[in-house]
Amino acid sequence: MARKDVPPRWDRKMQQRLARGEAAALGELYDRFASLVHSLAHRVLGDERAADAITREVFTHVWEHPETYDPKQGPLRSWVAAVTHRVAVQRLRDREEREQPRREELESTVRRASVAARADFIVHSLPAPLRAALDSAYFQRRDYRQTAADLGVTEDEARRRLRLGLQLLSTAHDAGTPPGYRGAV
Repeated sequence: MARKDVPPRWDRKMQQRLARGEAAALGELYDRFASLVHSLAHRVLGDERAADAITREVFTHVWEHPETYDPKQGPLRSWVAAVTHRVAVQRLRDREEREQPRREELESTVRRASVAARADFIVHSLPAPLRAALDSAYFQRRDYRQTAADLGVTEDEARRRLRLGLQLLSTAHDAGTPPGYRGAV
């Protein structure tokens, strides 16, 4: 009966053969563990092509660094699985880091579109006197005195309309949806 702290003979011999640079040893190892490596990588990444690349990378690592396997630490199968897991998780992290700016850019675009839609809704929902005051000030580049003259109201009334219109318009930046807004159905 084999002792627990003694690695299986095949594992020790395989490590020695790999360390000597025997290409046949790598072929045997590949035949024995390629499906394990590929399935683990596929499970982590959910991508067939990425799993193929991880499989190549793991066996390249085993070929180039057979000394990193310590038979006293456990079976060769476990070590190959651990290397696979480490490489696949790192690839997943790298992918997420590359995709993070795209997600943030998309979220920013959605936020801007949402603010624009809310602002449009607010402008179209404003009472006509407030909308006329904002139109005069913004589109016609008029100050409150000129707006008052255009609308035939006092300067105080023009300032009040502009202030109230701008206050309502500033709520477009709020996360909430304006009251009564139904959006696209």
